[in-house]
Amino acid sequence: MTQSPAVLKEPWQDLGRQREGAAFGIWVFLASELLFFGGMILLYTVYRVENPEAFAAAARETDIWYGTVNTAVLLTSSLTMAVAAQGAEQDWRRLVVWCLAATALLGLTFGILKGFEYAEDIRKSLIPGPDFPLQEPAAQLFFALYWTMTGLHAIHLTIGIGLVSRLCLLGALGRIVLRGNPQFEVTALYWHLIDVIWIILYPLIYLPGRAS
Repeated sequence: MTQSPAVLKEPWQDLGRQREGAAFGIWVFLASELLFFGGMILLYTVYRVENPEAFAAAARETDIWYGTVNTAVLLTSSLTMAVAAQGAEQDWRRLVVWCLAATALLGLTFGILKGFEYAEDIRKSLIPGPDFPLQEPAAQLFFALYWTMTGLHAIHLTIGIGLVSRLCLLGALGRIVLRGNPQFEVTALYWHLIDVIWIILYPLIYLPGRAS
Protein backbone atom coordinates (compact mmCIF):
# COMPACT_ATOMS: atom_id res chain seq x y z
CA MET A 1 0.00 0.00 0.00
CA THR A 2 1.24 3.46 -0.84
CA GLN A 3 2.49 5.32 2.19
CA SER A 4 0.61 8.55 2.82
CA PRO A 5 2.18 11.37 4.86
CA ALA A 6 -1.34 12.22 6.10
CA VAL A 7 -1.63 8.76 7.65
CA LEU A 8 1.94 8.12 8.76
CA LYS A 9 2.61 9.56 12.21
CA GLU A 10 5.73 9.98 14.31
CA PRO A 11 7.72 8.09 15.53
CA TRP A 12 6.93 5.62 12.75
CA GLN A 13 9.00 5.65 9.55
CA ASP A 14 6.92 3.04 7.75
CA LEU A 15 3.14 2.73 7.45
CA GLY A 16 3.26 -1.07 7.70
CA ARG A 17 5.10 -0.88 11.02
CA GLN A 18 2.69 1.80 12.22
CA ARG A 19 -0.29 -0.41 11.43
CA GLU A 20 1.35 -3.38 13.15
CA GLY A 21 2.07 -1.27 16.22
CA ALA A 22 -1.47 0.06 16.35
CA ALA A 23 -2.94 -3.43 15.87
CA PHE A 24 -0.72 -4.88 18.58
CA GLY A 25 -1.63 -2.10 21.00
CA ILE A 26 -5.38 -2.35 20.46
CA TRP A 27 -5.38 -6.14 20.70
CA VAL A 28 -3.47 -5.98 24.00
CA PHE A 29 -6.00 -3.43 25.22
CA LEU A 30 -8.96 -5.53 24.03
CA ALA A 31 -7.52 -8.62 25.71
CA SER A 32 -7.13 -6.73 29.01
CA GLU A 33 -10.72 -5.46 28.76
CA LEU A 34 -12.05 -8.94 28.03
CA LEU A 35 -10.10 -10.31 31.00
CA PHE A 36 -11.56 -7.58 33.21
CA PHE A 37 -15.14 -8.20 32.12
CA GLY A 38 -14.43 -11.94 32.15
CA GLY A 39 -13.64 -11.65 35.86
CA MET A 40 -16.91 -9.82 36.47
CA ILE A 41 -18.85 -12.43 34.51
CA LEU A 42 -17.11 -15.25 36.40
CA LEU A 43 -18.11 -13.61 39.68
CA TYR A 44 -21.69 -13.29 38.42
CA THR A 45 -21.71 -16.96 37.38
CA VAL A 46 -20.46 -18.17 40.78
CA TYR A 47 -23.11 -16.16 42.67
CA ARG A 48 -25.83 -17.24 40.24
CA VAL A 49 -24.96 -20.95 40.65
CA GLU A 50 -25.12 -20.50 44.42
CA ASN A 51 -28.37 -18.47 44.32
CA PRO A 52 -30.35 -19.48 41.21
CA GLU A 53 -33.82 -18.55 42.52
CA ALA A 54 -32.76 -15.14 43.87
CA PHE A 55 -30.96 -14.26 40.62
CA ALA A 56 -33.96 -15.36 38.56
CA ALA A 57 -36.30 -13.25 40.69
CA ALA A 58 -33.97 -10.26 40.41
CA ALA A 59 -33.56 -10.65 36.64
CA ARG A 60 -37.35 -10.60 36.22
CA GLU A 61 -37.31 -7.10 37.74
CA THR A 62 -35.16 -5.80 34.87
CA ASP A 63 -36.92 -4.23 31.89
CA ILE A 64 -36.49 -6.68 29.02
CA TRP A 65 -38.02 -4.19 26.57
CA TYR A 66 -35.21 -1.69 27.11
CA GLY A 67 -32.62 -4.48 27.06
CA THR A 68 -33.89 -6.04 23.83
CA VAL A 69 -34.33 -2.76 21.96
CA ASN A 70 -30.87 -1.63 23.05
CA THR A 71 -29.40 -4.93 21.85
CA ALA A 72 -30.95 -4.37 18.41
CA VAL A 73 -29.68 -0.77 18.39
CA LEU A 74 -26.13 -1.82 19.24
CA LEU A 75 -26.09 -4.66 16.71
CA THR A 76 -27.25 -2.21 14.04
CA SER A 77 -24.43 0.13 15.01
CA SER A 78 -22.01 -2.76 14.57
CA LEU A 79 -23.37 -3.22 11.04
CA THR A 80 -22.95 0.46 10.16
CA MET A 81 -19.40 0.38 11.53
CA ALA A 82 -18.63 -2.70 9.41
CA VAL A 83 -20.03 -0.94 6.31
CA ALA A 84 -17.91 2.11 7.16
CA ALA A 85 -14.82 -0.11 7.38
CA GLN A 86 -15.56 -1.61 3.96
CA GLY A 87 -16.22 1.86 2.55
CA ALA A 88 -12.90 3.08 3.93
CA GLU A 89 -11.09 0.26 2.13
CA GLN A 90 -12.70 1.46 -1.13
CA ASP A 91 -12.04 5.11 -0.20
CA TRP A 92 -15.75 5.98 -0.41
CA ARG A 93 -15.52 8.96 1.90
CA ARG A 94 -19.17 10.05 1.80
CA LEU A 95 -20.44 6.56 2.62
CA VAL A 96 -17.89 6.23 5.42
CA VAL A 97 -18.86 9.57 6.96
CA TRP A 98 -22.58 8.76 6.85
CA CYS A 99 -22.01 5.30 8.35
CA LEU A 100 -19.80 6.73 11.11
CA ALA A 101 -22.46 9.35 11.86
CA ALA A 102 -25.11 6.60 12.01
CA THR A 103 -22.89 4.54 14.32
CA ALA A 104 -22.40 7.46 16.70
CA LEU A 105 -26.13 8.28 16.68
CA LEU A 106 -27.07 4.66 17.35
CA GLY A 107 -24.58 4.60 20.23
CA LEU A 108 -26.13 7.81 21.57
CA THR A 109 -29.58 6.23 21.25
CA PHE A 110 -28.39 3.27 23.29
CA GLY A 111 -27.11 5.62 25.97
CA ILE A 112 -30.36 7.62 26.10
CA LEU A 113 -32.48 4.46 26.37
CA LYS A 114 -30.15 3.15 29.08
CA GLY A 115 -30.62 6.41 30.92
CA PHE A 116 -34.41 5.98 30.83
CA GLU A 117 -33.97 2.40 32.04
CA TYR A 118 -31.72 3.53 34.91
CA ALA A 119 -34.33 6.13 35.89
CA GLU A 120 -36.99 3.40 35.97
CA ASP A 121 -34.70 1.17 38.06
CA ILE A 122 -34.13 3.99 40.54
CA ARG A 123 -37.87 4.69 40.70
CA LYS A 124 -38.40 1.01 41.61
CA SER A 125 -35.61 1.25 44.27
CA LEU A 126 -33.60 -1.48 42.55
CA ILE A 127 -30.42 -0.24 44.22
CA PRO A 128 -28.78 -2.43 46.89
CA GLY A 129 -29.51 -0.96 50.29
CA PRO A 130 -32.12 -0.74 53.07
CA ASP A 131 -35.00 0.16 50.70
CA PHE A 132 -34.36 -2.69 48.29
CA PRO A 133 -37.79 -4.21 47.42
CA LEU A 134 -36.86 -7.91 47.00
CA GLN A 135 -36.70 -10.19 50.03
CA GLU A 136 -33.94 -12.54 48.79
CA PRO A 137 -30.56 -11.19 50.07
CA ALA A 138 -28.75 -12.52 46.99
CA ALA A 139 -31.00 -10.38 44.77
CA GLN A 140 -28.99 -7.40 46.00
CA LEU A 141 -25.84 -9.13 44.73
CA PHE A 142 -27.47 -9.40 41.31
CA PHE A 143 -28.22 -5.70 41.18
CA ALA A 144 -24.80 -4.78 42.56
CA LEU A 145 -23.30 -6.63 39.58
CA TYR A 146 -25.97 -5.19 37.26
CA TRP A 147 -25.08 -1.59 38.12
CA THR A 148 -21.34 -2.30 38.00
CA MET A 149 -21.25 -4.16 34.68
CA THR A 150 -23.74 -1.99 32.81
CA GLY A 151 -22.16 1.16 34.25
CA LEU A 152 -18.69 0.12 33.04
CA HIS A 153 -20.18 -0.75 29.67
CA ALA A 154 -21.79 2.71 29.52
CA ILE A 155 -18.39 4.32 30.18
CA HIS A 156 -16.85 2.31 27.34
CA LEU A 157 -19.79 3.25 25.10
CA THR A 158 -19.31 6.95 25.85
CA ILE A 159 -15.62 6.73 24.94
CA GLY A 160 -16.55 4.85 21.76
CA ILE A 161 -19.06 7.51 20.73
CA GLY A 162 -16.36 10.13 21.19
CA LEU A 163 -13.85 8.19 19.06
CA VAL A 164 -16.36 7.52 16.27
CA SER A 165 -17.61 11.13 16.29
CA ARG A 166 -14.03 12.40 16.02
CA LEU A 167 -13.35 10.22 12.99
CA CYS A 168 -16.66 11.24 11.43
CA LEU A 169 -15.94 14.96 11.90
CA LEU A 170 -12.37 14.73 10.59
CA GLY A 171 -13.55 12.65 7.64
CA ALA A 172 -16.37 15.07 6.81
CA LEU A 173 -13.91 18.00 6.88
CA GLY A 174 -11.43 16.09 4.74
CA ARG A 175 -8.74 16.44 7.41
CA ILE A 176 -7.95 12.75 7.64
CA VAL A 177 -7.19 9.95 5.20
CA LEU A 178 -9.60 7.14 6.00
CA ARG A 179 -8.28 4.40 3.72
CA GLY A 180 -5.69 2.26 5.48
CA ASN A 181 -5.62 4.59 8.48
CA PRO A 182 -4.67 2.75 11.71
CA GLN A 183 -6.85 5.19 13.69
CA PHE A 184 -9.89 3.91 11.79
CA GLU A 185 -8.99 0.28 12.39
CA VAL A 186 -8.42 0.85 16.11
CA THR A 187 -11.73 2.71 16.48
CA ALA A 188 -13.64 -0.02 14.61
CA LEU A 189 -12.15 -2.76 16.80
CA TYR A 190 -12.97 -0.78 19.95
CA TRP A 191 -16.58 -0.34 18.81
CA HIS A 192 -16.96 -4.06 18.14
CA LEU A 193 -15.61 -4.73 21.65
CA ILE A 194 -18.51 -2.69 23.03
CA ASP A 195 -20.94 -4.82 21.00
CA VAL A 196 -19.38 -8.11 22.09
CA ILE A 197 -19.47 -7.18 25.78
CA TRP A 198 -23.15 -6.20 25.55
CA ILE A 199 -24.08 -9.39 23.68
CA ILE A 200 -22.61 -11.32 26.63
CA LEU A 201 -24.26 -9.11 29.27
CA TYR A 202 -27.75 -9.16 27.72
CA PRO A 203 -28.61 -12.85 28.37
CA LEU A 204 -26.97 -12.72 31.81
CA ILE A 205 -28.97 -9.73 32.97
CA TYR A 206 -32.35 -9.86 31.25
CA LEU A 207 -33.16 -13.49 30.41
CA PRO A 208 -32.82 -15.54 33.65
CA GLY A 209 -36.19 -16.51 35.11
CA ARG A 210 -38.20 -15.31 32.13
CA ALA A 211 -39.34 -18.80 31.07
CA SER A 212 -40.69 -19.80 34.51
